[in-house]
Amino acid sequence: MAYTFDRAAYERRTAWYTQARFGLFLHWGLYAIPARGEWVRSYENIPSEAYDPYAQEFNPRDCDMHTWMEAARDAGMKYAVLTAKHHDGFCLYDSTYTDFKSTNTPAGRDFVREFLDAARDCGLRAGLYFSLIDWRHHDFPHYGDRYHPMRDNPAYGNENRNFDRYLEYLHNQVRELCTNYGKLDLLWFDFSYDHLRGEAWKATELMEMVRSLQPDVIIDNRLEVSGEGFGSLAACQPTPFHGDFVSPEQIIPPRGLVDAEGKPLVWECNCTMNNHWGYCATDHFYKPAPMLIKKLVECVSKGGNLLLNVGPDAEGRFPKESLAILKEIGAWMKDNGESIYGCGPAGIEKPDFGRVTRKGNSLYFHLFENTIGPVPLFGVDKERIACIRRVADGSEVPLSTSWVHSDYPDLAFADLGPDPVLPDPTDTVLEVRLKP
Repeated sequence: MAYTFDRAAYERRTAWYTQARFGLFLHWGLYAIPARGEWVRSYENIPSEAYDPYAQEFNPRDCDMHTWMEAARDAGMKYAVLTAKHHDGFCLYDSTYTDFKSTNTPAGRDFVREFLDAARDCGLRAGLYFSLIDWRHHDFPHYGDRYHPMRDNPAYGNENRNFDRYLEYLHNQVRELCTNYGKLDLLWFDFSYDHLRGEAWKATELMEMVRSLQPDVIIDNRLEVSGEGFGSLAACQPTPFHGDFVSPEQIIPPRGLVDAEGKPLVWECNCTMNNHWGYCATDHFYKPAPMLIKKLVECVSKGGNLLLNVGPDAEGRFPKESLAILKEIGAWMKDNGESIYGCGPAGIEKPDFGRVTRKGNSLYFHLFENTIGPVPLFGVDKERIACIRRVADGSEVPLSTSWVHSDYPDLAFADLGPDPVLPDPTDTVLEVRLKP
């Protein structure tokens, strides 16, 4: 029977997500101990015999999921996603299908349960990342795979490996997560490549199982693609396992994403604060908070979300740089969040001084830099302007009547006053309310 895409159900599912706009990604696991990123096993060709012992010292005494979720909430984030299992196969939950899990370490804790409870307590939507790949499982391809740590070692040939047995393991673990932890808001699968995509994962069966257990969960598009590629929903040929949103990685699309028929797509840029997802002790190349604020605005102005990553260390602490960045973003969001939540493209050409977001009859002009003379409000009919307010404090910004823009009678201009320095040097936001 051919698959029928139910757009009404899809829009109901994703409504909270397009309202939220800003989320926290958490990459955490055993790889926090070697502290060279979450791909350390692959990059350094580390065999299981050398990697597995990290589990015997995994005991993050400082890990307090409530502290993590409070940091996310205070940064203005509305949802959070934790790596329940990454490519190394180590589970942060009490899976009955493996001994390679956090409850079998000195920590003895189910971190997925702690995370979900804390997120819900803090009023955040909660999601789980789950790797389709498992470098530790005997039946996952080793030799010749593009990414497996033992890909170049003929001693790890693929004889006697049964991929169907691996798929049974994969499906069983997803069923556990969808059954044992209450309502999940989001599932973040990662990722498809080469011949391992779509039905290679028995994706129709997997998606039907997930939907039967978690009917409202939203799911990324990586049963079909990776951080590159848009998926079947974007092609207007949705498969039964299409994703609910496109997941560009480490790049904000140059323009908003639309499907093959030109309709807007739901999407989310997932990006790191520094240059690694998992904790890397030597990576101090952090994106400054003002840059990340502007990138969040850019995503929203193009109709997308920003999922910003933190990689906690082996003791379960956020890096001090990450905490400082989240605090600075949070201060801006406290004043200006209404120009982000529930907003999207304004249908106005990007101005030289910043960007524009929109919610209903409110246009939000984001000023990343000031102008010489009053601020031109491109794309706005002067006669439709009800008022202009600075979002941070609600103060009135009058329409300019200066002679300096008399050569541009069709343009509306906002008068910010005599100070050439903007009130907020990162992003001063003006709300232009339009008459109905």
